[in-house]
Amino acid sequence: MNYLPGGLRVRDLPENIDELFTSESLWQSWLDVEAALALAQGELGMIPAHCAARIAAQCRLAGFDLPALKADIALTMAPVLSLTHALAGLCGPEAGGYVHWGATTQNVMMTGRLLQLRKAHALLLRRLAQVLEALGDLASRGAGQVTVGRTNRKHALPITFGFKAATWIDEMLRCVQRLREVEPRTFRLVFGGAIGAMQSFGAQGPALARNLAARLGLRDSLVHSRNTLDSMSEYVLALALFGMACSRIGKELYILMTEEIDEVEEALGPGVIGSSTMPQKNNPKHVVALLARAARLRAMAAPALEAGQPSHEGDAASNQLIAELVDQSAILAYDLARRLDWLLRNLRLKPENMLRNLKLSADVVASENLMLLLAQGMGRQAAHDLVHELIARHKQAGTPVLELLLRHPAVAGRYDAEQLRHALDPAHYTGLSTEIALAATDQARHDAAAIRDAFPQAPCPA
Repeated sequence: MNYLPGGLRVRDLPENIDELFTSESLWQSWLDVEAALALAQGELGMIPAHCAARIAAQCRLAGFDLPALKADIALTMAPVLSLTHALAGLCGPEAGGYVHWGATTQNVMMTGRLLQLRKAHALLLRRLAQVLEALGDLASRGAGQVTVGRTNRKHALPITFGFKAATWIDEMLRCVQRLREVEPRTFRLVFGGAIGAMQSFGAQGPALARNLAARLGLRDSLVHSRNTLDSMSEYVLALALFGMACSRIGKELYILMTEEIDEVEEALGPGVIGSSTMPQKNNPKHVVALLARAARLRAMAAPALEAGQPSHEGDAASNQLIAELVDQSAILAYDLARRLDWLLRNLRLKPENMLRNLKLSADVVASENLMLLLAQGMGRQAAHDLVHELIARHKQAGTPVLELLLRHPAVAGRYDAEQLRHALDPAHYTGLSTEIALAATDQARHDAAAIRDAFPQAPCPA
């Protein structure tokens, strides 16, 4: 097995994340739990050691009669029961009598699902390393490209496109941070028997839990209660926040792709068709798919909070709901990361259109800079009122702001034309946009490398 941070360890990961959540994959994860349980109990003397070894050796789904197993599951509607019956048959009368010793169905189901989720978690984080690199490249490319910053969907101040991308990096880094921070709370063993009070394991229950947790690379729990699902709900919420971050990026790019703005576009191939009836259209493809899936992932937050409220000491309805949410959200999150990675790497910037749009407010978009210059001689409020008045006259009559400034008695003779022109030039008022973009690029690349170091496995599937 390969070891991951915090004691996590996983088998080789599949080529496609969908393979993690098939029935066969789920059954194998249950068998992995049964094997570890038997070996732990054999080591502690709870069952004969040679029987434990026999059970563990048979915990490979490839050795099962799958059609017969599926038929029995359909009959019993108790998949773990059917699986352990089949396993006992493979182990023979003596060892088979110790299969699933003292455990309950929910112990095995929940633990097996954790093993699946942990593999999906590793795949997602390695894909997010690629997303961070793509965002870093985008911020680097646009670090010095002046564009207009917008607030309330109106021109506000000049920035660089790299600064815009840096805000996406900042948020994506927090998404990764959340996913790493929930690991110790999410990947913990809950294995306390039917209720959680270790009745079937007796005084050896805590030692068994510690041994089993170590074998599976999970953390031990203080209380092995089946009815505390908050950690799984928290994981789904972390994925929903990742969906929100993807949506923010996607929505911004989608708006910037409209003809009225046209500052970016997807680099689609020459054979891609935008519309079946409007030949002139070049509709975005990948960003709309990103937004649709991000909405679905975000929508899982509310039911995840519902699932975290099981009744009494166990509730199958809550268990089924959280299990479905975990499977669906993990697959959706990975698909989102894959699509975002493609979109960022195939995004074409249009600097000429960024400058064109900037010119729509070029005389006034750096008015804050002008105000700060004038405030040195007349105070901030007086400077604000003066600049506001002159811009209003500029918009009404079309007279250039510079000309109005040079005519105004409070300005004329105090500042020369070059000083005022420089203050009004958007290119001279992007603040630290370039520096912020480059710093974010460095951080994105650093954290991407750290993720790869923490999860050193094969490249992400395509």
